[in-house]
Amino acid sequence: MDKKILLQLDGVHVRYAGVNALDGFSLSVNDGEIVALMGPNGAGKSTTLKAIFGLVLMESGEMIFDGNKINPKPHELVDLGISFVPQGKRVFKHLTVLENIEIGGHGIKSKTVLHERIQEVLDLFPSLKEKLSQNAGQLSGGQQQMVALARGLVMNPRLLLLDEPSLGLAPKMVKEVFAKIREINQKRKMSNIVVEHNIKSLLEIANRAYVIDKGKVIKEGKSELFLGDDVLEKVLTGRG
Repeated sequence: MDKKILLQLDGVHVRYAGVNALDGFSLSVNDGEIVALMGPNGAGKSTTLKAIFGLVLMESGEMIFDGNKINPKPHELVDLGISFVPQGKRVFKHLTVLENIEIGGHGIKSKTVLHERIQEVLDLFPSLKEKLSQNAGQLSGGQQQMVALARGLVMNPRLLLLDEPSLGLAPKMVKEVFAKIREINQKRKMSNIVVEHNIKSLLEIANRAYVIDKGKVIKEGKSELFLGDDVLEKVLTGRG
């Protein structure tokens, strides 16, 4: 049985200052799969996530989510079931860990439901339970990244967008972050699009991968096909 397509981008164009950041870009994400986005700096990876989440304007092309064509706007996408965790361990450093996580559930009106959602999320991040009253700025970089991930899950999204989740983390913490992404995917049956410079770690957890350059897809397929494939080296070094 074919898997259901949850998200589809078709022929998307995004321009920055007259430059094509995405140039007829197309992508699909199935229900419950992890999709890797790889390519050199400036290829359009982060722009893709921002376009999906409505943070940059699509000049043309279509975005279809759960069978419906939509015009991406961040506040509406959260309600539809899309969350975005930007790069850089984005936490509110002067707020507590609990307050940071609560912000992720700002669209939940019922305090009871919000409390239940937070408890469900904390079950995925047991190490944060004893740090809830600490200011997020006092945590290590890896712990801050876990807070950012936890915050992105409070609305129980169907699609989680992750931009460079291992950026600036020590090697041990990188392993923990990727293990946590895979655990979330498996336990929540949630789809993920992950932009990441740590290609080997990403391919180990991804189902499919896209290599993009200059806003276009260079290659797409099952993640195992990219391990040892020189297309990555060619694109990343500018020899493609």
